[in-house]
Amino acid sequence: MFNAVAEPRRRDILDLLMDGERPVNDIVERLELGQPQVSKHLKVLREVGLVDARDEGRMRVYRLNGRGLKPIHDWVSNYERTWRERFDALDVVLEELKEKEARDEQS
Repeated sequence: MFNAVAEPRRRDILDLLMDGERPVNDIVERLELGQPQVSKHLKVLREVGLVDARDEGRMRVYRLNGRGLKPIHDWVSNYERTWRERFDALDVVLEELKEKEARDEQS
């Protein structure tokens, strides 16, 4: 799954699908890629469970699979928590520096 999203074009496809279902031709047009390339990327994403497909007449329509994306979300969330804690600590240090600078200017 992580290898699948490591490829930038696959992430572009996932980004497009965040807004809802899209037929493969729409994805081809928006990404300005050939249909065989897009189909290959969609196949990989489907095989790892990140997207689902359904047939609508002669079209194939793709959508995100929220359950498939959950492991990626969970993994990234751990880093988000760490970043938030570090940024909060940095905010404290910056505020202390501003206060010290203001005191030094008054002296």
